Amino acid sequence: MDISDDGQSLDPRWIGVSNNIAGVVQDCPDGSAVAAAFVRAGWSSRSSSWSGYEVETGWAQIELDPVEGREVLLNGVVAPQRLDDLASVLRRLSHGFVLELYDDSGALVQEIRA
Repeated sequence: MDISDDGQSLDPRWIGVSNNIAGVVQDCPDGSAVAAAFVRAGWSSRSSSWSGYEVETGWAQIELDPVEGREVLLNGVVAPQRLDDLASVLRRLSHGFVLELYDDSGALVQEIRA
């Protein structure tokens, strides 16, 4: 299942915060597989375009956009101290990924590659 309303809504303190997370899931056929991994982890998920999804929990809201070449781009907002938790969800996919966390000025703070 790649759509679910069961997860938590984004904590209001993160609403309106500029995007601070970007990334890519590699060698992934479409966004539904990525969205389903988030749903299995207890996140909510909804369709945001023909092939894209928005996934959300109390500490993150992320857009998943598949692109040609079997990659899914990620961007959105995450509580910086929860970056490892986000990476943990992606590790369950058994696909390579890259996550980049940025600060308020747009400077790269941390990168995770798996």
